[in-house]
Amino acid sequence: MRHDDDAHVTAAAAARSTARRDGNRDTLMPLSRSAAASASASPAAQGTNTYDQRHGGHSGHGGHGGQRSSSSSLSSSSRSPSASASASAGRFSPHQKLLSALVLVAVLVLHFAAPHLPAHFARFLTSTKSHSHPTPHHPAAPPRHSLSPFHKDPLVCPRPHHQPPFLHHPEPRGTFNTDTHRSMALAEQAKRVAAEFDFGPDAVNRAVKEFIREMDEGLQKEGTELSQIPTYVTAVPNGTEKGLYMAVDLGGTNFRVCSIQLHGNTTFSLTQSKVAIPRELMVAKTSKELFSFLAKQIENFLKTHHEDHYAGHIRRRQTGETFKDEEIFNLGFTFSFPVNQIGINKGLLMRWTKGFDIAETVGQDVCALLQKEIDELHLPVRVAALVNDTVGTLMARSYTSPGKTGTLLGAIFGTGTNGAYVEKLDKVTKLTSKANEGAYDQSTGEMIVNTEWGSFDNSLRTLPVTPYDKELDEKSVNPGIQMFEKRVSGMFLGEILRLTILSLLKDPTFPLFRDENSATNDIHSTTQIHDDSPLYKQWGLDTSFLSICAGDHSPGHRVVRQTLDKDYGVSAVSTEDAEAVRAIAAAIGRRAARLSAVAIAAIVLNTGRLDASTSTGTATTEKKEGIDPPRGEGESSADDDDVIDIGVDGSLVEFYPNFEDYIREALREIEGIGEKGEKKIRIGIAKDGSGVGAALIALVAGRVGVDTD
Repeated sequence: MRHDDDAHVTAAAAARSTARRDGNRDTLMPLSRSAAASASASPAAQGTNTYDQRHGGHSGHGGHGGQRSSSSSLSSSSRSPSASASASAGRFSPHQKLLSALVLVAVLVLHFAAPHLPAHFARFLTSTKSHSHPTPHHPAAPPRHSLSPFHKDPLVCPRPHHQPPFLHHPEPRGTFNTDTHRSMALAEQAKRVAAEFDFGPDAVNRAVKEFIREMDEGLQKEGTELSQIPTYVTAVPNGTEKGLYMAVDLGGTNFRVCSIQLHGNTTFSLTQSKVAIPRELMVAKTSKELFSFLAKQIENFLKTHHEDHYAGHIRRRQTGETFKDEEIFNLGFTFSFPVNQIGINKGLLMRWTKGFDIAETVGQDVCALLQKEIDELHLPVRVAALVNDTVGTLMARSYTSPGKTGTLLGAIFGTGTNGAYVEKLDKVTKLTSKANEGAYDQSTGEMIVNTEWGSFDNSLRTLPVTPYDKELDEKSVNPGIQMFEKRVSGMFLGEILRLTILSLLKDPTFPLFRDENSATNDIHSTTQIHDDSPLYKQWGLDTSFLSICAGDHSPGHRVVRQTLDKDYGVSAVSTEDAEAVRAIAAAIGRRAARLSAVAIAAIVLNTGRLDASTSTGTATTEKKEGIDPPRGEGESSADDDDVIDIGVDGSLVEFYPNFEDYIREALREIEGIGEKGEKKIRIGIAKDGSGVGAALIALVAGRVGVDTD
């Protein structure tokens, strides 16, 4: 009968399932052959444990598959000792009965002890059983089940018994198993793409020569690629200056008011407040609505932070008392919109940007508009200087820099990029040849020039060009201009990387973010790019990701992979993918730094600062005497008298790993600088050009008769 055959086979299966669990870690001591034979002959065992091949699992009286089967078999024997004895009285000797009992006891002990056995001991038992007691052939192996409701598998990843050839290794390598063939193919192709962003020594030197040519051209006439705008600021501070000054900054949707106390020892104290510009004032019908609001914020600041000074000024005005000029705050006005500056405190608005749109203001002097509203409130404030934030960076660095040498250059390497430097006044011929220009101090023989170097080489004579640079420019709001900025600044570097990645995803021969199956991905999954990934959107990849790539030295580049998953919708990124993205991102960042070195080197060379016979240093507002100990912080291996000080600000130079190192690497390759000249260049961070820098410009302007008419 089929029922009898099934019962005979399933009883043996029950014995085997009690002794092992699919050859895995949780193996128990196997039953002896005599015990297995006894179990197969026992009617009680036949009736309590069955394996249904058709359903692929164990079945029993109220059991849960294999988990209950063996315990049911054992308990039935223990419940009916008389029945078992009568059924086997003529078949077993006393020694066999004793042996069977001992085996059953051993099984029970191991049954409850198994969860507490070390995993390596369980594997040893599995290996011993598989070699010593091969199990008979069975049509289908039952699924793996826990031998006890108290049993829990060790928290380790099991290694498959049959690995594909490309995953097999003599020794386990942990979680990350790499498909070497795919890894090498992807790495080689990523290296090829990264090479497209190479900007070698020859290219750097050609660009430096072009930058110098455009510098000289911009100093002579208008309408050139490098604007070379005179700022009417003719000296830089040296750290000995003292006094209380004010600065305001209208840079976008916020208005900031500051007061800066200069202590005369390169240190200062800053107090500030910030307020949002109401949306209706950004699109007001008249200039008065906006500028009266700004003047009111200055009044509120004075009442809050300089109450005694403000109250004393109001009292003297009411009583008719006279007051001295030093009781008037000189104010630096940072106005971050396009203006045509025609004096140190005169600038005509060319156009509004950043959401502002007040038609009446265009063509008017913004300093005069603010001064008018300040005077209506009778505030002790004079708008002394119109400030560019890059010029402010130069001034702030010069005040806090080490040593006795004034700062030559202030540069921004952040969302945008620009530089302002100290130039010999007689070279600024487009200013000195005009009789109707605004007043400025000619005694120093120097003037700070705002280069607006974001537009350097718009004609692409020497700048590098890749397909990704072309696509970025074509899709930008200002195609054909700001070509230098589009290769250097933080606003664009992330977009260059995004366009590069998209181009590679369209290339079927480039295996980026592609897996044939989960076995070719070291985290045993397949990489997916979500449909709404920011990678598919213009400006969707932030330049901060390049900094993350450059700074991630974790095993398997986990930080890069997590960022791609969390922020950019790319799941299950493999180590090879992360390495490829890092290589391309590094090439883009390194190119930006080497281009930055072009601008720095050109200014150093063209001003003659490396030539000790012609260089006289930077004109400062005070003599560099009595400054002890050496001021501020900085890094240079040159003597203090020979150092060329450069102040920088911006997220790239401050947070991108090794950005300055890449700049210095390129400086050493430039003719006329080399290793000796590079050691003389000191680069230091200069913060808050629109605050401290603006106050320092107001200080310089206050020493010149500024026009407040």
